[in-house]
Amino acid sequence: MSLNALQRAELRRRCTTVVPGYPSLNAAEEFAALADWCRAREVQGDSYGQGGLLAEFEQEVAALLGKPAACFMPSGVMAQLIAVRLHTEEARLNRFGLSPNSHLLLHEEQAFESLWGLHGVPVGSRLRPIVAADLQAVAQPLACLLVELPMREIGGQLPSWDELTQLQALAAERGLPLHLDGARLWQCRSFYEQRSYAEIVAGFTSVYVSFYKDIGGLSGAMLAGDADFIAQARLWLRRMGGNLVQQTAPAASAWMRFEQRLAVQDACYQRTLLLAEGQAGLAGVRGLRLNPARPHTNMLHLHFDAPAEAINDARDALAQAEGIWLFGNARPSEVPGWSYAELTVGEHLLALDNARVRAGFEAVLVDAQGRQP
Repeated sequence: MSLNALQRAELRRRCTTVVPGYPSLNAAEEFAALADWCRAREVQGDSYGQGGLLAEFEQEVAALLGKPAACFMPSGVMAQLIAVRLHTEEARLNRFGLSPNSHLLLHEEQAFESLWGLHGVPVGSRLRPIVAADLQAVAQPLACLLVELPMREIGGQLPSWDELTQLQALAAERGLPLHLDGARLWQCRSFYEQRSYAEIVAGFTSVYVSFYKDIGGLSGAMLAGDADFIAQARLWLRRMGGNLVQQTAPAASAWMRFEQRLAVQDACYQRTLLLAEGQAGLAGVRGLRLNPARPHTNMLHLHFDAPAEAINDARDALAQAEGIWLFGNARPSEVPGWSYAELTVGEHLLALDNARVRAGFEAVLVDAQGRQP
């Protein structure tokens, strides 16, 4: 019988070897580390988003992104809804563009339509990043275009640097603001030959970044842009109930890891390439396909020639027998009988060799295929 979600979470906690992601602390350890960090730096709390550590962190991230201002927000959903609202208000047009794979379409219960009455126009293909030709093909006016870097739903794919700059140039020519869904922006520098984050986002009017993805903060996001844009964003933050009495704790939990997690991203990307293509890598595992075949970032999708339930049960069996956790839950793919799972390569994998990881995947596939009728 398959394990339920709580049982699987407990099984993962008991594993002595974890492949995906980064080390994490339990609640007590997290709060103790946070208290020590704040004490050492004599951190002062904010009051309704004003002053203290929060203001310093906003300035730090704004400078990193090359934007005049930034505002810390409780969630990325709120940050991006506010960004879309501001761009459509400015244009006096309730229509904006986004990828068919956008988080706003797939995971937010049609919030932009339900809350703002806006119309999202799918731009480009769900199988690849948005490029200039996709925008050129849109005949109707748009208030803005959302672009995700990297694109989670297709295994962390990115446009090439030329494709990105061509898209930015065309948008500028049309006077069309670009908004960046940069939830995983921190993963992009290696692919773009170590260009700075400011260089990567230079053509975007507004930028959202996450602090729990890759960085490991408790929660929270940042919306960056020019001073007037962020001033209006703070007004909408208040209107939406996101201007909490204090957000020092989530901001501090992100900032205390920020430099270290950014510094390790290149090593994680190189490890991802080695996992995919190196000796005893995953590329040669029978019944397994990688998307993209050569990873663009330190995340990718694993496609299995077996149903999701069988793959998850086989993964659980390996975890119980050998104490190794290979990946999160697999989901059915569009190809009957196949499934896929997302893998983020973090510090966990830096200490593991390919041979052990590959042996685990081979064992899971053999077990899963044997479970099929």
